[in-house]
Amino acid sequence: MTAATKETEPTTQEHHLHAAEHHDLAAKHHKEAAKQYQAGDNKEAAHHALIAYGHTVQATEQGREASKKHASTHRGK
Repeated sequence: MTAATKETEPTTQEHHLHAAEHHDLAAKHHKEAAKQYQAGDNKEAAHHALIAYGHTVQATEQGREASKKHASTHRGK
């Protein structure tokens, strides 16, 4: 886990790391969804596809937060 707590906001680095973790998890679930579709288990494939989508959304949000921190740090330079 990273150094951020409920009392402090995550750093830009932590946002990037969280985004990367969510991208990795999304990839894992996409691969499992593909495997399940290949095996003919559409219900399980859909389950993993939805989980993958959720991780993609989380990764995008973490990336957005990191970008906002970069913008506020480097504004006007």
